[in-house]
Amino acid sequence: MERLRSSPLHANISTALDKHLEVIHVVQSRRKDEIVNASNRQRQGAPRCQDDRDVFALALAIKEMSIATRKARTALWCALQMTLPK
Repeated sequence: MERLRSSPLHANISTALDKHLEVIHVVQSRRKDEIVNASNRQRQGAPRCQDDRDVFALALAIKEMSIATRKARTALWCALQMTLPK
């Protein structure tokens, strides 16, 4: 869109997209942690109550990703509106 406009987009658009990518990496990290911890506990026969912490951390990360996704979609829509000819 920047190339179509021949000028840079508003800084908030880039910020929203950067935040979205950052939150995606957090969700991926939480998911990996959950998988690793679950497999370790299964091998050791540990109680399931610690599973909840991993699941809650993942759920919180997904919630933050949902919010960031909405903001990124809105930012991209704004960028599109600024790019389209009048």
